[in-house]
Amino acid sequence: MEIPFNKPSVEGKEVEYILQAIQSGKIGGDGDFNRLCGDEIAETIGAKKVFLTASCTDAMELAALLYGIQSGDEIIMPSFTYVSTATAFCLRGAKPVFVDIRSDTLNMDEKQIESLITERTKAIVPVHYAGVACEMKRINQIANQHSLRVIEDAAHGFLASYKGKYLGAIGDIGCYSFHETKTFTAGEGGAIVLNNEDDIPAVEILIEKGTNRTAFFRGEVDRYSWVELGSSFLPSALIGAFLYGQFQARDTIIAKRKAIHENYDRLLQPLTDRGLIQPMRIPDGCLVNHHLYYFLVDKPQTRADLLTHLRKEGVQAVFHFTPLHQSPYAKRIGVQNRLPITESVADRIVRLPFYNRLTLEEQETIVEKIFDFLGV
Repeated sequence: MEIPFNKPSVEGKEVEYILQAIQSGKIGGDGDFNRLCGDEIAETIGAKKVFLTASCTDAMELAALLYGIQSGDEIIMPSFTYVSTATAFCLRGAKPVFVDIRSDTLNMDEKQIESLITERTKAIVPVHYAGVACEMKRINQIANQHSLRVIEDAAHGFLASYKGKYLGAIGDIGCYSFHETKTFTAGEGGAIVLNNEDDIPAVEILIEKGTNRTAFFRGEVDRYSWVELGSSFLPSALIGAFLYGQFQARDTIIAKRKAIHENYDRLLQPLTDRGLIQPMRIPDGCLVNHHLYYFLVDKPQTRADLLTHLRKEGVQAVFHFTPLHQSPYAKRIGVQNRLPITESVADRIVRLPFYNRLTLEEQETIVEKIFDFLGV
C-alpha cells in the first residue's frame, strides 16, 4: 500500500464555484469570489478586513511593505519556520533576530523575547506551529510596552484559536496559507488579515500594484493612477472560488481531520506510554485546526532511520524545517546564535501523512510500520 504524505480533495462546492467564476467572465484578482471569500472570513474571525493573496508569502511581504520595514530594522521571529517568514523582511533590508522555541509547543519562547529587543526592533512575528497558538497575550503585552508591531504568521493556523480568539486576528496583522498541504486549500493562495481599521486604505493601494484602482471602482476618483509602491498580490478568482467552497465546508473538513488526529493519538499511545516518542501537545485554551500530526523521537539517527524505513514501506512521512539560523544565507548576513531547542527538535521531528480522506486502515498500516521499526 502506497500512502502519500498529502492528497488534496474536494469537500463541497469547489468545482461548482469555479464554473460560476468562469461563467461570470471575471476570473482576475478582482473577481467576485475573492471579495466574497475575504469578507466572510473577516466576519467569521472578527477581523476588520481580509484580502486574499496569491500566497502566504505574499501576505507576509505585504505586511512588511505596509509597516515600512527597511534596511537596518530588526524583526524577532523563530528560526523553526518556513523561509518566507524571514525573506518577507529580508527583502526589505531588515535582519531577522531568531528566538528559540518551547519544547512543548514548538512555538517561540515568549520568555526570551524581551532580551532580544533593541532600538532597531520593529516587529515580533509569532509563528503558530501546527495550528497551536503562541502565547499571544504575553506577546501582545511585550509589543505594546515597546511600541512594536505583531505580525502573526498563521500559515498553519486558519480557524484555529487561542482563548476564544482566532489566530491571525489577535496581533496587528495575520497571514494565512492555503497551500495544497494546509487544512484548507486552494492549491496555492493566502490571505492578509487586517485588525486595525487604519491599515485598510493603504493595503488597498499596495495590493493593487500601488494604484488607487479600488477607490476608482468605488467612484471616489475619476481615474486611477500610481500613487505608492506596491505589487501584484491578488490571486485568480479561480483560487478564491475553490477556497470559498472549502470555507463553506469548514465544519466537515475540521471534523474529518480531528478524527484522523485522534486516531493517531490512540494508535500511537503505546509508544508514548513507553517513552519512545513525544507526542504533539495542545495546551489548554488552544483549539487547533488539525493541520498536521507530528511526534518527536529520541535522537537524529532514529529519525533518519525511521523515515528511511517508512519510505521503503511505501509511507511518505517527512521531517519539517531546517532551522533558518543554520542556513547558508543566515551565515552570510551574520547570524551566529545557537538555539538548542530549535536544533534538537528539527533533528528529531517526524510528520506523518495527513489528509482529509486518509482512512483508518491506512493509519493502522502507518502505525504498524512504526511499531515494526521500534520493535514494539
